Amino acid sequence: MKGLNKGIRKVEVSVKWDPSPLGQPSVDLDLLAATYLASAPHGDPDYVVSFDSRSPDGTITLGRDSKTGQGFGWDEVMVLELDRLAPRYARVVVGVAIQQQNGKKTFADIQHPALRIREGYDVMDEHDFGDARGATAATVAEFVRDDAGVWSFRPDLQGYDADPASFARIMGAPRQP
Repeated sequence: MKGLNKGIRKVEVSVKWDPSPLGQPSVDLDLLAATYLASAPHGDPDYVVSFDSRSPDGTITLGRDSKTGQGFGWDEVMVLELDRLAPRYARVVVGVAIQQQNGKKTFADIQHPALRIREGYDVMDEHDFGDARGATAATVAEFVRDDAGVWSFRPDLQGYDADPASFARIMGAPRQP
């Protein structure tokens, strides 16, 4: 029998930023979600969702993808339906990477970046990347499934100096002290 705790079921992760000043190249932040198998929760991701894509089973979707930060409200929005994710998955790590095609940019170079993680109307976490100002990418959340199948949330702001492709490979690795 499973416990009475339903845990986290469906989560929305959103990121926004202001467009670059007039005359400056556009800045593109991207949400990524990496899934990890129960047999290798800190190994290579089984798959990564990014750039206006979705998971093979449709449980993780990136429904809004901005390349400039222009628009109203949240520029990128990812939905994770953890309660529908196959039992072989035990961990999902979510991160944000800055595209580097116009020269190296860190979160300190981004105008008013913000992140919000919520389940329904309940805000679970929000921040401005202040603790990762010198990074080009950052993990922002970790979702872990326990032995009873219940998902829990761990806030996880950890900065990295990596391009988006490299970040997608290393974002779920064990933390170094």
